Amino acid sequence: MPIPVTCPGCLSRFTVSDKFAGKQGPCPKCKQKITVPDKSQEVVIHAPENYGPKDAAGKPVLKPIKRVDFTPNGFQILVASCVAALSIIAALWARVSGVTPPTWALALVATALAYPLASIGYTFFKDDELGGYIGQERLTRLGICAGVFALTWAIYWLVAYYFGNRVLAQIDTLQMVILIAIMFGLGVAVSIGSCELEVGQSFFHYAIYFVATILLALLAGVELAEPFSKNPNDPMIGLPKGSQKVLLPQVPTPANTPEAAAPKP
Repeated sequence: MPIPVTCPGCLSRFTVSDKFAGKQGPCPKCKQKITVPDKSQEVVIHAPENYGPKDAAGKPVLKPIKRVDFTPNGFQILVASCVAALSIIAALWARVSGVTPPTWALALVATALAYPLASIGYTFFKDDELGGYIGQERLTRLGICAGVFALTWAIYWLVAYYFGNRVLAQIDTLQMVILIAIMFGLGVAVSIGSCELEVGQSFFHYAIYFVATILLALLAGVELAEPFSKNPNDPMIGLPKGSQKVLLPQVPTPANTPEAAAPKP
């Protein structure tokens, strides 16, 4: 059986007959004197022993568990691409036409984008050593995660309305920061609980959804708070177009002039 040899000088590899085991000779390439390994230096690697149950022929009955990775199929990629494309087109149309999207349309877009973005984030941030969830379990866990992600925008609107803001554009900077902190807290918590990601991974998992939705809202011209409003000092800020009443200066009349208010002798 040929013996593999590696020259320590030029690192070239070659084989010699086993009859030269333990003997010295020149390297065929660099002519450096080398010693051929003998049988005592041979390393034999054996296959791992299988201690599980075997059949009558001695073959293992139990098959090893193979790792299965999640790979999105063409239909899933097509659906996610269509949802993203329609959302961007709708946002551009709202910006160009000057139409303020209604609340139900914003809720529909935030809900439709939740699962695709949650799935993309989980695929990117999951632990490759563990392999991640697949199949029905993946669908259920990411569905819960996506539902809470979309719910965070509902909480943003409800809490702002509770504190007296009739529209989102009336939210000041401090309120906006507090509400966003609440949204991230819920998003990170559900990502940790349902997807079992680390805290940092869960933060970026929700951040993908938050950044994507807020960019779409800004692209559509939605005034989410005073910092994003075109004219934050406008007393009619945030009211839908067509419902704003024009504030006209009060014209003095004989009934409200100072002369009319003075007592008559």
